[in-house]
Amino acid sequence: MLDAHLRPYLDPVLGKLALPFVRLGISADVITIFGGFVGLCACAATALAAYDVALLLLCLNRIFDGLDGAVARLTQPTDFGGFLDIVVDFLFYSLLPLSFAISRPEDSLAAAFLITSFVGTGTSFLAFAIMAEKRNAPLETPPGKSFFYLDGLIEGTETIILLALILIFPTWFGVLAFVFGILCWVTTGYRIISAWRVFGKGY
Repeated sequence: MLDAHLRPYLDPVLGKLALPFVRLGISADVITIFGGFVGLCACAATALAAYDVALLLLCLNRIFDGLDGAVARLTQPTDFGGFLDIVVDFLFYSLLPLSFAISRPEDSLAAAFLITSFVGTGTSFLAFAIMAEKRNAPLETPPGKSFFYLDGLIEGTETIILLALILIFPTWFGVLAFVFGILCWVTTGYRIISAWRVFGKGY
């Protein structure tokens, strides 16, 4: 929901930050992979209950996640780069709640619910994009993105806010996970209805 509103402010900043990487010849894929490694370190810190460290690594991971796209736009975006970026993001979003289940076993049920909720938003996100591409639907690809995808109540920005909050307030993980998970299901339902309206009538 917030992604489209923040992009006009973030993209110019990320574009400036990306210039040194472009001059050094560092590719967007390398940045994506390094950002993914930082994300794994954040998950490891979370599993060890080092939440302050994990929060710092989360911020770095998100910076690199923005930089890879900015570098790609200044050089040559590739389909593989878009694929890699999505895979790394979705794995990170799932691994962090799993790491909470390790550090706080009493919150395992909440972590499982949150991960399942992420599966709903993730699959509805990707399935819509696949069908839109398959049918050559005349849907506009957002600026800076590799393909069209349907928006929703819960998107990347909201997910990052959640991950930051659970690291700042780990004892509230259960409540935050269940509330956010419910919002994810609302988003999934909205996308299913939208897909039926677009694809279910022979479009």
